[in-house]
Amino acid sequence: MALLEAKPALSTSVFDKGNLNVKQIKLKKSDASKPPSPLFILSPIQKDTYPVLLFRHGFCILDTFYTHLFEFISSHGFIVVAIGDQVNLFTLFTCCCSNNVEAAAKVADWLSNGGLDSSLPENVKPDLKKVALAGHSKGGKTAFSLALGLAETSLEFSALIGIDPVAGPCILCRPPPRILTYIPRAFSQKIPIAVIGTGLGSKWKCIVPPFAPYGCNHSEFYNESEPPASYFLAKDYGHTDMLDDFPAWVCSFFVKSGKGPKELMRRSVGGIVVAFLEAKLKGNPEDFNAIVDGPSVAPILLDPVISVPA
Repeated sequence: MALLEAKPALSTSVFDKGNLNVKQIKLKKSDASKPPSPLFILSPIQKDTYPVLLFRHGFCILDTFYTHLFEFISSHGFIVVAIGDQVNLFTLFTCCCSNNVEAAAKVADWLSNGGLDSSLPENVKPDLKKVALAGHSKGGKTAFSLALGLAETSLEFSALIGIDPVAGPCILCRPPPRILTYIPRAFSQKIPIAVIGTGLGSKWKCIVPPFAPYGCNHSEFYNESEPPASYFLAKDYGHTDMLDDFPAWVCSFFVKSGKGPKELMRRSVGGIVVAFLEAKLKGNPEDFNAIVDGPSVAPILLDPVISVPA
């Protein structure tokens, strides 16, 4: 009997940190550039023009809790602009009720009007013709809402990424805006979408209900996305496992968490984001296609992986 020849495994460096050095920049509303919200920016320092990723954090999570993930993405040649909040006891305990879509739209307009330029390292410029939206948890819903036109902005977006997006604590308790309709492909967005879900996000943590429950989580966001749309499920990881190690550890007391190293989750999420942005913003689909065709190239188990073209 003839032996079957083993196929060589696909490999890609997109799951490794990039070659660019990155600078962290924190802007306050009182700064000279007058951003409409506090911003946490990570930018390559090498002279060039880079695409921009506009990011909104999750429920009661500080934007700085994603520092390692942002550094990973930026090191591959992207400027990350994370929208923050004025942190106090009121915002901490009422963030589930505030509508962040208008705030995100104001930051987008600030970008469009050149507000970012003076805050970047010398000789670094943002490519405002290549801007992607992204968000985690409740921030994922904010990103989807802005992409769907629920707030007006002069800036055009080229791609959309939901990292374990959540629409609310349950189907009947979804706070506005209620963008989920439970109709397949109901979203009318014109840009490509990538949804990254977690397998443990829908699980209870002892008596604590899931932070990404069925009917309000990643699977429904993907089901309602108009192609081109892609879906990646980090099967063995939880809702906050892409955060930096310490906040991820703190969250693990309240949220179901994976047993594997959080660094592998960050590399996987970061690699998917980078590959998707390279494909959709820069026209370099090789890494993205490699992940879709052979998910085992990722440091963690991705199952399932689905990509539907336009």
